[in-house]
Amino acid sequence: MPVNNLDERLNKILDRVTSDAFLGGQGLGNEVPFYAFDYPPEDELKVREHVEFLKEAITRRRPELKVAFVNLFDLLLEMLKSRKLLDKSIDLQAQKGDDALQKALKAPLDAGKVAKELVERFPPADYSMLFISGVGSAYPLIRTHNLLNNLQPFMGQTPLVLFYPGRYDGQSLQLFGQLGEKPYYRAFRLVS
Repeated sequence: MPVNNLDERLNKILDRVTSDAFLGGQGLGNEVPFYAFDYPPEDELKVREHVEFLKEAITRRRPELKVAFVNLFDLLLEMLKSRKLLDKSIDLQAQKGDDALQKALKAPLDAGKVAKELVERFPPADYSMLFISGVGSAYPLIRTHNLLNNLQPFMGQTPLVLFYPGRYDGQSLQLFGQLGEKPYYRAFRLVS
């Protein structure tokens, strides 16, 4: 079975994120150390498996590194549970549909609140890097560019890697390769 471009890119992640250059932010100038690993949405399960692999592989290679693996959708669910809104949300969706649910959750799952929750649970100063997955599952409850913009002030020099089911061309994010988001210029592609 020939290795495809996604396999090649996945196989480059471990070397990249455990390198001293990556961890030290070399080559970024004064830019925030945000990275996007974009991939075809149909390869979601393969990428999830690779993220699970990375959890152990990073620790084996660099045991001193402390990495936070955050599934964005799981974080949103936990936020709703903690405010006793999850069951109400499920009922609302069943009774009034997706649009009503999205409108009702706009304030509780505001990108600023989600960013604050994320950094409270995973303080960037306590971690070597943060990996965020589950972006596709979290749509349309939260938009990626809004979350990244709200995380910028909190991250300092801690690298953030976003696993993104869609396209990132260095200027804009296109979730699922179709939905355009507002331009987001602050991230770098993790690997080519």
